[in-house]
Amino acid sequence: MNAPLHILWRDEHLVALYKPAGWLVHRTGLDAGETRFVVQTLRDQIGQRVYPVHRLDKGTCGVLVMALHSDAARALSQAFEHQHTHKRYLALVRGWLPGGADSAAIEVNHALRPDDAPPDAPVQAAHTRFRCLARLELNESVDPRHPTTRAALVEAVPTTGRRHQIRRHLKHLAHPILGDATHGKGPLNRWWAQQLGQTRLWLHAQSLSLPHPISGETLTVACDWNALQASVPDAADWLRLQQRFLGQNSL
Repeated sequence: MNAPLHILWRDEHLVALYKPAGWLVHRTGLDAGETRFVVQTLRDQIGQRVYPVHRLDKGTCGVLVMALHSDAARALSQAFEHQHTHKRYLALVRGWLPGGADSAAIEVNHALRPDDAPPDAPVQAAHTRFRCLARLELNESVDPRHPTTRAALVEAVPTTGRRHQIRRHLKHLAHPILGDATHGKGPLNRWWAQQLGQTRLWLHAQSLSLPHPISGETLTVACDWNALQASVPDAADWLRLQQRFLGQNSL
């Protein structure tokens, strides 16, 4: 039996929840062996139909919003389609991204072709803003060409919503997300999995702001790891990671 999902915010029109890493948003034919689905679990948990209006990759954890009726679903879907939302992600990446928390952000305008599109398909505009929040260097080497191994904690703010956009843009910068089996490096992922005690994609949807589907007022939902760590294993993982990079400083 799946544990109940942690609800971050709810009214009669929408519900925001913490999606754990490793869960699919809904059933697909590509993951026949999967048993953990947010839509079905949340429906059973709250006793009513829910309407997905956006998605997070299976490996990504964090804020996910569902509508509770068709009018709200229509309004929220339009907000995502027309980019009237603001999303903030945190990622653990290979190497040291240039800059720092007080430096100018790195703007990536790199058009993307859909993952499953043919080579001659048109590309789609895609933009993400990155900022390096903290750096970590271990005195052990996974690559004999380098005496140490480096990683960075990065803020990512996408202004478009292409599939795998953050993951593909970080690969474009030569700083793939640790644990990314598609866009990263297998030996490095396995080495970091041993260091961190987790085999997973280190990408977290930290906050989401969007217009409320009925009032139109801006609603912001964020993950407070300190409040969530007792009930959400992912939150405890990220809190330990934050402390390793930043000590007691908050992200």
